[in-house]
Amino acid sequence: DVFDQIHLNSYQRVNHFRNQRELCRKDLMVKNLKRFKRELQKESMTEEAEAYSFWPLTYVLPGDYALFVEEFKRNPTSLWIMKPVGRSQGKGIFLFQHLKQINKWKSDSRYGKGGEGKEDQKDAETYVVQRYIANPYLVSGRKFDIRMYALVTSYQPLVCWIHRSGFCRFSSIRYSSSANTLNDTTMHLTNVAIQKKSDGYDNDHGGKWDMRDLKLYLMSRYGPAMVDRLFYDIQQTVLRCLLSVQTIMMNDKHCFELYGFDILFDDSFKVYVIEVNASPSMSANTEEDKALKTELLSSAFDIVDLEGNMQGDEVRVGGFDLVYKGSPVTPPANSQYTTMLGCDVPKEPHVQRRAELPPKPAKGAATPSKQRKPAFGGGGAARKNI
Repeated sequence: DVFDQIHLNSYQRVNHFRNQRELCRKDLMVKNLKRFKRELQKESMTEEAEAYSFWPLTYVLPGDYALFVEEFKRNPTSLWIMKPVGRSQGKGIFLFQHLKQINKWKSDSRYGKGGEGKEDQKDAETYVVQRYIANPYLVSGRKFDIRMYALVTSYQPLVCWIHRSGFCRFSSIRYSSSANTLNDTTMHLTNVAIQKKSDGYDNDHGGKWDMRDLKLYLMSRYGPAMVDRLFYDIQQTVLRCLLSVQTIMMNDKHCFELYGFDILFDDSFKVYVIEVNASPSMSANTEEDKALKTELLSSAFDIVDLEGNMQGDEVRVGGFDLVYKGSPVTPPANSQYTTMLGCDVPKEPHVQRRAELPPKPAKGAATPSKQRKPAFGGGGAARKNI
């Protein structure tokens, strides 16, 4: 509210971009993703446009209600989930399978909750309604999602660091998609604020699993190559979200943003972005959680660099790896992985610089494309080149 009326000194920083809601409000995020996908299609970048399919079919209500009803009637057996666009911690979210189950929401949104006079009526609260991902990948029969972190220090050019670590948030009871479980939020919503209310919640581990534990578990079942592709897809989903709002974000050298991405993948390993948080919780409910977030914040402040210690050639600071700086940052030539997501956070050295990396591939080897299409946009071909 006061950004236009103040002058920031060179050493001052604001931990948000002015219009960060373009990515962090559920309805605006989907709107921008759809817009960017259309732009790619107009530019005949078909392969990259097809990669922008990592969110469920979504409508914004009440504005898209008629369109939603048409789609609902075409697929009458589908499960749907409704989420208020401006709330967090799972508040206001519910699942449904029949239109009559949203009659109360329709009544409230149409007539408001005020008195008889129009001046007392409230504006309808905006919701997104999405086709529910009914076949999530399960561990021990339980649903989970991934909370991971991305630090953006600039949108022009885009500079993005992704933290290697993160955690999985598990439901406390076994998952079922049957209709009689739709009201059980502790089964379908993995938010810690929801799970704490469950009788099966364990305070010792907090219903969380380190991302590295998930990666090792998957590797033991499916092998390193498949799991590397999965985690690569997760990383690219984060970058594609950021690229979709790059041109409309109000960039400022004093601003940075530490995003919390909520990611889910289904039993065919298709990756979905559930939402992007502009103010991810930094409170900790376990010792492991505290260690992660302490290191996360410490490294983030090192990258934001209020003291002017950064030299500009850093590719890793603590648990953060530089993955995009005007163009994709490719891993070292001798690396067997395409992403360090889910790997150990090195204790020493705290900073790794570009000069310390192995030499680049010889001339004629695969290099990032200079076109607008990101090098990672080519799917399997791009991964094979890396």
